[in-house]
Amino acid sequence: MKKYLSLVKFSHTIFALPFALLGLFLAFHYMDIRGLELDKPWWQSLILVLICMVTARNAAMGFNRYIDRDIDAQNERTKTREIPAGVISPNKARLFVIVNVLLFIGATWFINRLCFFLSPVALAVILGYSVTKRFTALCHLILGLGLALAPVGAFIAVTGAFEWPPVILGIAVLTWVSGFDIIYALQDDQFDKSLKLHSIPVALGRERSLMVSNLLHVVSGSMIVLFGYLIEGGWLFGLGALVFLGLLLYQHLIVSSKDLSRVNLAFFTTNGIASVIFGACSIAELLMGI
Repeated sequence: MKKYLSLVKFSHTIFALPFALLGLFLAFHYMDIRGLELDKPWWQSLILVLICMVTARNAAMGFNRYIDRDIDAQNERTKTREIPAGVISPNKARLFVIVNVLLFIGATWFINRLCFFLSPVALAVILGYSVTKRFTALCHLILGLGLALAPVGAFIAVTGAFEWPPVILGIAVLTWVSGFDIIYALQDDQFDKSLKLHSIPVALGRERSLMVSNLLHVVSGSMIVLFGYLIEGGWLFGLGALVFLGLLLYQHLIVSSKDLSRVNLAFFTTNGIASVIFGACSIAELLMGI
């Protein structure tokens, strides 16, 4: 189990999970203020959404490691990953992906019909991301889109409907993830170029890539503010949003085109803290209104 958790970097679930939970509790709040009855106990929805979140991410990361195994073996930074290092065989990794895909689809069946019928679309995005760097520099946006589905999907799981607030939150996640993935990709720009792989850093260079990342994070911050306006967020939401925006700024202050030594600090620590604090504050405020 420890090997497979390492394979999919399970700890990185922290990036999207708070937003998925925020989408879920936003849905509970939506149903409450409209006087609508839930079609199942709230805890069942919570468990099913968590199952979907974990299995979808496991499938996406497992597939990424499986399909990139030959590339990872050539990269000094990634050659110690589980498949190229021989810790997990390619066949076992593939089986792991298949099992998680089936569990994800099965969980959506027990949520509602709309989620079930949309599950292939979600899988196409999150699995398809892994092949995009072979033909487009926009791969970062596809990754962002995959994580952006978390709050929207969680909202649909409860309400069975689309509404603007979770969509706006999804756009915030899309641009947030895309922006910090560009920063992370700076580490491999020369390697990717040598194998003719595509990324924003390969296409634009480091200086311009950081400018694109800046722009994406400006959009993300704007969407967070708009989301707060749409849900009539109070002081708790404001506190979480302020921390989130502050940490967005911080990661751009500690990384430059000439100094990538703190990329991991920007990518893992800063964004993980931002996600947890923003999600916790926003959910706490929604709970106060239910």
